[in-house]
Amino acid sequence: MTTQELHVVVGASGGTGTALVRELHAAGLHVRAVHRAGDMAAPYGVEVVAADATDATGMRAACAGAAVVYNCINPPFRSWRELFPPALDGVLAGAGAAGAVHVFADDTWMYGRVHGPMTEDTPYRPVSAKGTLRAWLAERVLAAHHRGEVRTVIGRAGELYGPRVESLLGRNVFGAALKGGTARWVGRPDVAITPMFVDDFARALVVLGKETGSHGAVWHVPHAEPLTGREFVQLAFEAAGTRPRMTTHGSVTARALGLISALAREGAEMIYQFEAPFVVEGSRFAREFGAIPTPHVEAIRSTLDWYRDHPGPLRLGV
Repeated sequence: MTTQELHVVVGASGGTGTALVRELHAAGLHVRAVHRAGDMAAPYGVEVVAADATDATGMRAACAGAAVVYNCINPPFRSWRELFPPALDGVLAGAGAAGAVHVFADDTWMYGRVHGPMTEDTPYRPVSAKGTLRAWLAERVLAAHHRGEVRTVIGRAGELYGPRVESLLGRNVFGAALKGGTARWVGRPDVAITPMFVDDFARALVVLGKETGSHGAVWHVPHAEPLTGREFVQLAFEAAGTRPRMTTHGSVTARALGLISALAREGAEMIYQFEAPFVVEGSRFAREFGAIPTPHVEAIRSTLDWYRDHPGPLRLGV
């Protein structure tokens, strides 16, 4: 990569998008951050552009001149079925028109319930509507590559945490740790999981964008060592200097909460990921490109620093 190359981040206001903007800007690259409202804060020198990912014409304009387009779109849960397919098509159209590499930031929901660590060869057996949609989106990304319409590559990670990431491992853990409150954990707290620090995910996506040998395939990003939810919460509270407190909720409670909360209702179908071991295996990426994930202790400390500076709710967009 050269400093003259244009790197476009679509969905730049979310956790993965902002981490990518930071990573690319720190490398001295020309960065264009695409956000639906166009009013996001960005480092000095980053070009901010307003565009709607579902508008293919607008995406062609927003991606014009790009060498790499990073697709970090993430519509609100309740709008996935409505917005995700046209948003993906719009970004693919923009990247294809620019002759750019399309890097798709993906999750692991298409695998469903697994028995053993997940690799790139794990079959798709989704057990939720969102997992089924994720499987369809991934196949659409790869199909565009194999039809010769646009060069694509998929980077896949487990549950994310870090600055601007709102997930199970977000404010309900880090906010509670900073305040000395009680962390809420949904699922079984003593099974192995592989949380992914969002900055590590961003660095891996940049690697996939520049490594031509990665294109046309799915890659699991190397994660830090597996640990349990209880261990993760313990590390967060210890780093915050507060006494660990934790309460757990099973799938029955979460589904009951779904009767009164749209967010809980939309997320309840994904709780299976925290009821059995859910480990992402990224050795293939590490062998090909090298990767040393940030240790959880260091990543958690960095995440807590961000939450100290941002105690209020986030405003996100695609």
